[in-house]
Amino acid sequence: MNKKLGMVQCLRGIRRALWFLLASVFLLASISMAAAQKEKKKKKDQPQTTDNPKPVLVVSDEQQIDYLLSEMLGAWQIDDVEKLHSTYADDVSMVSGEWAPPVIGWANFAPLYQQQRARMQRVRMDRSNTYIKVNGNTGWACYQWDFSADVDGQPVQSRGQTTVVLVKRNDHWLIAHNHTSLSPGAQQTAPANTTTPQQAPAKPNGL
Repeated sequence: MNKKLGMVQCLRGIRRALWFLLASVFLLASISMAAAQKEKKKKKDQPQTTDNPKPVLVVSDEQQIDYLLSEMLGAWQIDDVEKLHSTYADDVSMVSGEWAPPVIGWANFAPLYQQQRARMQRVRMDRSNTYIKVNGNTGWACYQWDFSADVDGQPVQSRGQTTVVLVKRNDHWLIAHNHTSLSPGAQQTAPANTTTPQQAPAKPNGL
């Protein structure tokens, strides 16, 4: 009798141990599945990286200045005052080849430009033989230009040279000084039977 009772208790102990073992297996399986799902979601949320990232385009200071000069001349050509202003420093100085004092500051130059530009239609300006040099946050450039337009209803053509000094402020190049001069004998009017209006601006300021 005692032997049979001992066998029953032994079987109960084995059954209880198996139950705990199965419960532990299910618990570990649940934890593993939850961890796997969490890791999968984490990988899904992470941004995908490529083995071949796109190269970053680096533009040199000389290229930035060349583009700025094109923007400045383009703004002059289409009479975009706001765009033109974005290429000049507020404390810019303007010097012409004429016997006249320099114009200091954009606030003083802007009304002179607008008065002159209002008399012109069909403006065209071409730049050539540009030389650009950079030293730190300072740069300078010189170029030749060809200008043509109808001024006060009469066709005018001229050519000359410009030298600009630029400064880099807030990672942006600006023209701080502009010296523009007209080449001698470059002004032409056409046709020959028309009368050129007096004081027609053969040289546009601020090219």
